[in-house]
Amino acid sequence: MISRGLRVPTSVTADGAPGLINAIGVCFPRSIRIRCWFHRMGNILAKVPEEAKAELAAHMRAVRDAATPESGRAAATDLVNRFADAFPAATSCFTEDLDALLAHLRLPARHRIFCRTTNLIERSFEEERRRTKVIPRFTDERSAMKLVFAALIRCSQRWNRVSITDIERHQLKLLRAELKIDPPPKAEAKEDRSRRRKTA
Repeated sequence: MISRGLRVPTSVTADGAPGLINAIGVCFPRSIRIRCWFHRMGNILAKVPEEAKAELAAHMRAVRDAATPESGRAAATDLVNRFADAFPAATSCFTEDLDALLAHLRLPARHRIFCRTTNLIERSFEEERRRTKVIPRFTDERSAMKLVFAALIRCSQRWNRVSITDIERHQLKLLRAELKIDPPPKAEAKEDRSRRRKTA
């Protein structure tokens, strides 16, 4: 994707696969890495008895849906303090990679629901599997690729319906500047160079 011209994304959402985490670190070191909430909640809730799942899930949703990164971290601390003694394995799983789990809170509020899980892309994989399963065989590779791309085009059309306001566009621009993803405008770059020459 990079060789085909993909620009550095503001954020990348992934599950906990070590190879994927390493690849994001190598290819997009300045991007925000977000840990998929759907996978993480499943991992954590699998470590507690059935009767405790609803309460723990409610606390996790309070962390996930916090208004700011600071309030999310405070809610995470509260969760750990409340459940660490009763469910050490679950709280250890929760705190592992916590920064990536809270990273979606740096994005504009309306975008978080779209970026906090990998479910959208995984749903498209599921759709492709569902369609290819009922077809006894493809005549060639091209016919299989056409079906796969049809599912991906439908997925991208759903993404295209996500609107971005001018305020959110400005928030993203500021975030990309903070992450040093986008180069500064040429005028600013010239001023920086002249300032460095004067101080040198």
